[in-house]
Amino acid sequence: MTIERQFDMNNIPERVKYRGRVFGRNRRAEIKGVPPTKGWPIECIASGVHADQAQELRDHFKRNGLNIEVTKDGNPVYKTNKEQRRALRCRGMVNKSSFY
Repeated sequence: MTIERQFDMNNIPERVKYRGRVFGRNRRAEIKGVPPTKGWPIECIASGVHADQAQELRDHFKRNGLNIEVTKDGNPVYKTNKEQRRALRCRGMVNKSSFY
């Protein structure tokens, strides 16, 4: 059984009593992180083009040696962060929200 409690950072007990039972602190459960693969693949609307230009974007990626799917709406679908960086670089763009 798992229980969840919130405490101040400076006042976290190692043990908590709940309904007559004593539970120990689980430090691994406190670590928050996102696996690097979470959220991929993504359909990127921001780097998309008009639906009429979707084929041109597919051809552009192919000419530059990239195998990136482009939806019928003109949005590229990136499978990994690395693939996204390469695709944006070949178009002269950058992702300002990325950590690279």
